[in-house]
Amino acid sequence: MDALLNLQFWQNMLLGLTGLIWQIALIVIPLMIFMEALKAWNVINRITGMFSWAMKPFSLPQEAVFPLLAGLLFGLVYGASFIIHAAKEGVLTKRDLYLISLFLVINHSIIEDTLLFVAIGAKGWVVLTIRFFASIIITWLVGKFIMPPEEIKTDHLEENA
Repeated sequence: MDALLNLQFWQNMLLGLTGLIWQIALIVIPLMIFMEALKAWNVINRITGMFSWAMKPFSLPQEAVFPLLAGLLFGLVYGASFIIHAAKEGVLTKRDLYLISLFLVINHSIIEDTLLFVAIGAKGWVVLTIRFFASIIITWLVGKFIMPPEEIKTDHLEENA
């Protein structure tokens, strides 16, 4: 109970939280500016076009490529900022966002995590292979059987024609 009344405790907590918010802002804001620049230069469309084939087995749109690649290469923190941005723009459905997140939970930060595992004695190719195939199989199974894409109802379209 004394800790709750201790002014030093509250000052330290507020300083720590402020520092954390500042660190997050230093990461997320430049990433968002960078992403907008890539959009303006049409780089994102070229990247997503090159990898759109990889989204077909999961029934994900081409717009899912960039957030997924960002999370794969740079980790969940960086990838999450791109996923949040895509969600706010409304280009991805809840299903798309769920499947991207599921894939990244299993197989994120492939560079950093693999190096960490190698540093403690694991074989890098084993870590990469298991994580990669596990993320593909589990995401495909969930996308196919638990959260299948909704079919377009053609009878409704024909009535309005």
